[in-house]
Amino acid sequence: MRRSLPVAAAIAAAALVLPASTATASVHAAAVPAAAPGLVAAPDIPVANVKAHLAQLQSIATANGGNRAHGKPGYKASVDYVKAKLDAAGFTTVLQSYTYNGATGWNVIADWPGGDTAHTVMVGAHLDSVSAGPGINDDGSGSSGILEAALAVSRAGFQPAKHLRFGWWGTEEAGMVGSSKYVNSLAAGDRSKIEAYLNFDMIGSPNPGYFVYDDDTKLDQLFKTYFSGLGVATEPETEGDGRSDHAPFKNAGIPVGGLFSGADYIKTSAQASKWGGTSGQAFDRCYHQSCDTSSNINDTVLDRMSDAIGYALWTLGSESAPPPGTVYENTTDVAVPDAGAAVESPVTVSGRTGNAPSTLQVGVDIKHTWRGDLVIDLVAPDGSTYRLKGSSSNDSADNVIATYTVNASSEVANGTWKLRVQDVAAQDTGYIDSWKLTF
Repeated sequence: MRRSLPVAAAIAAAALVLPASTATASVHAAAVPAAAPGLVAAPDIPVANVKAHLAQLQSIATANGGNRAHGKPGYKASVDYVKAKLDAAGFTTVLQSYTYNGATGWNVIADWPGGDTAHTVMVGAHLDSVSAGPGINDDGSGSSGILEAALAVSRAGFQPAKHLRFGWWGTEEAGMVGSSKYVNSLAAGDRSKIEAYLNFDMIGSPNPGYFVYDDDTKLDQLFKTYFSGLGVATEPETEGDGRSDHAPFKNAGIPVGGLFSGADYIKTSAQASKWGGTSGQAFDRCYHQSCDTSSNINDTVLDRMSDAIGYALWTLGSESAPPPGTVYENTTDVAVPDAGAAVESPVTVSGRTGNAPSTLQVGVDIKHTWRGDLVIDLVAPDGSTYRLKGSSSNDSADNVIATYTVNASSEVANGTWKLRVQDVAAQDTGYIDSWKLTF
């Protein structure tokens, strides 16, 4: 994870030798929550296999000057290791190269054959370390977790309805360089096909927390459901917000989610009561330091979060895309004040990919004693407005019960849409009875 805030002096002064119990933490019995009806259940992602990948990344760093940083031989060796595993498992892999600070960097992009590419689910983690150390928790843990999840896809012969894509990013530690390169290289149409990007940056912290990215309601709830099934409480991820590879995807309008077990922030007493571990100590005292080695991992959190990756892949991958004609509706009454301020009624659209159609249908049912008083707009998730109806002193009929067609093809489909209604003249009253979007 890229540093954006200075480490507190208390962290810098802390002892860097981890207690023996950190490396030998007990591993929970695998308990992946059952799949919802109609979805394919995820397998256990073996933590022993994840740790075997971490051991390989440690060996690579040890043999190459102690790190796996951009421009160093340890990074390219890490790329070669990941690519070889994926090639052998039947993935279509591509090395995307770029230049940063005079050195070549690489992203590893791996596609699992099959699935609807118009509905792509993508997971990613950064593969580089800082130059100070081998980067086993940051972010060998995420890289190894998604690698083993990808290999589990192959072992299971998983045939998802949606397309699965995996990414290992270079040069994250310098500011999400590799992931930005990837997102910026996509044509707008290809970007719109990625309906979810899930990021895993630091998922094995030795004094762990359970943090869930809350940028997208559906993806946030997906991981909350998984951890609830284990009886593990979660918190919104704030420490790394904007500091990892989900940021370029989010900035491009792609729904993002992910998991994080904590970096250099200090665990509170309340968090220690909830999750165990030591309060008053960083989640990872070896963050960006030479001691971020194979011993800097908590097996239990690594196991749980690796299983959560599998749960997300199988859940999202086996979902059917919403068919054309899907309706999103709000039937809650909203009073429209007489000659007053505009009011809004929201509808949340999720589970779609790409942009809204050029023939988006907006069904409106407004009860009002003089419809000519009303100005009605559709508000897109990004705040853009589309006028559905203007006011008119000659329009004296009751109610607005109509379906409008809007060219919303420039708008991302997923998000919160609003019907905005204002009464601009006095003496007549009414309310929004219901409204709906039909895609």
